[in-house]
Amino acid sequence: VPPFSPLICYEAIFPGAVTARTGRPPQWLLNISNDAWFGDSHGPHQHFAIARLRAIEEGLPLVRSTNTGISAIIDPLGRAVGRLPQNKTYVATAQLPAALPHATAYRLWRDWSFLAMLLGLTGLFFLNPLMVKKKSH
Repeated sequence: VPPFSPLICYEAIFPGAVTARTGRPPQWLLNISNDAWFGDSHGPHQHFAIARLRAIEEGLPLVRSTNTGISAIIDPLGRAVGRLPQNKTYVATAQLPAALPHATAYRLWRDWSFLAMLLGLTGLFFLNPLMVKKKSH
């Protein structure tokens, strides 16, 4: 089994806490969860959507196994390549998608990538009026 990062239940909702910074880097993510506490709500769908974001951020496939929620295999681009319905008992086998060949910006810089994007957009916000003034003169 290739090295993986286990995520128990709601640990998958925390960006940056998905993979350890020490040891061998994981090649995939495993999320085991009990979504029964959500009851009949949108919770399982939201929990599934957040797990998809973790796969995209890390550029790693994610296997999600739940007893009452949405179980799925998610590729590094966030697509569910295998998905099982809620509240049903199934056994599924599938090929684990490969990780992205390169590290994502978020995996390299974590929350600093968001800060860099925010600073860049702020810079564009302030530069835009200057560019408009130059064109009008």
